[in-house]
Amino acid sequence: MERSALYWRVVLLAAPVTVFAVLVIWPLFSSFFYSFTNWNGFNPEYDFVGLENFAKIGSDRLFIGAIINTTIWMVAAILLPTLLGLALALLLDSKVPGGPIFKTLFYLPICLSAVVVGQIWIWIYQADWGLLNTVIRAVSGSSFNYAWLAKPDTSLGSVIVAWSWQQTGLSMVIFLAGLTSIPNDLLEVCEIEGASTWQRIRIVLIPLLTPATVVVVALSVINSLKGFDILYIMTGGGPFHSSDTLAMHMYNESFKKYLMGYGSAISVVLFLIALTIIRIYFRNLKKVDEIYG
Repeated sequence: MERSALYWRVVLLAAPVTVFAVLVIWPLFSSFFYSFTNWNGFNPEYDFVGLENFAKIGSDRLFIGAIINTTIWMVAAILLPTLLGLALALLLDSKVPGGPIFKTLFYLPICLSAVVVGQIWIWIYQADWGLLNTVIRAVSGSSFNYAWLAKPDTSLGSVIVAWSWQQTGLSMVIFLAGLTSIPNDLLEVCEIEGASTWQRIRIVLIPLLTPATVVVVALSVINSLKGFDILYIMTGGGPFHSSDTLAMHMYNESFKKYLMGYGSAISVVLFLIALTIIRIYFRNLKKVDEIYG
């Protein structure tokens, strides 16, 4: 019986393990290998250059800019959906009229792919007939005509707004689920004691929503690290590399400049940064589990 069970475990796990090894493990080790070469991605011949690619990273002005943009991207991609999702959840939990309809509308963007979201916001930001400039012109009465995605000062921020619009609905749903687990008796006691709405939120609701917040932040971190497609669709890292993140910089070096060895070195750095962030997060997650069981 035990031998039969072991046989079926091996049979059922063989296919997914093979796919995982081919699509994840092998490319991962290949990136580490090619980061020490000058491979161009096409020529089967290449030379080992040791740490030359990693030394180049330190003097690469575009890499430094990509690090700064990645930091801005990650902080905004975590804070904005989390705070907006919490605000919407608290508002909808207060039994506003049409709550179920608003929940559906706010959640719909997360059902769309990042490519579709990016295209929608390209239309919104369009300089001549885009929705945003049209509304500004109608309100101000001026001939406002600003190319949001074509200006270095606003390109990255514009993509962050589009990303937050998509991700906020997921955060909202998780916070709403957390709010349903809070006893109504506790809130009634706060009301009897004369606590204001802000005091109930700050002293009672937010601390009790810590487990939900942990889940929201975890998903935000994971999704922000994968945030390449919407940047690629909306700006491609431009203009003038103003919205380049590490992932976008890696793509440009590897598949536009055909410096696959250098691009692999950037991917290794990105992998180590992601690994460090995840390690720090899970270390703090363990502390939260010890407190909230």
